[in-house]
Amino acid sequence: MAEKTLSKLLKLREKIKSRKPEFYRHLWWKKPKFANDPKWRKPKGNDNKMRLKLKGYPPMVEVGYRGPRLVRGLHPQGLRPVTVYNIKELERLDPSKDIVYIASSVGLKKRLEIERVAREKGFVIANM
Repeated sequence: MAEKTLSKLLKLREKIKSRKPEFYRHLWWKKPKFANDPKWRKPKGNDNKMRLKLKGYPPMVEVGYRGPRLVRGLHPQGLRPVTVYNIKELERLDPSKDIVYIASSVGLKKRLEIERVAREKGFVIANM
């Protein structure tokens, strides 16, 4: 039953994320200084139209856009993402619960070895 609930929640999260808009700072389209860096900043001005949620202004970040708590931070397959730097770290993980990301700082020789051992133990590797 828990597996059914998890898959339902993952689908719900996907639905919420597909409807979620891009959140940019107030007047990012108008001010040249924000053109290269329009990332979210909370509007705090007294008469700020975006903060007042007036029609025609971009949406603000709100709690309603968040995903379900049980699947928050999980990979779309429902597994917990774990970054691995060496083979020793694979011993602590469970293939049925964890999905493996090999760290970008790991070289090719070690990466191939980690990949081989992970496949033998039955892990899913997200970044090949």
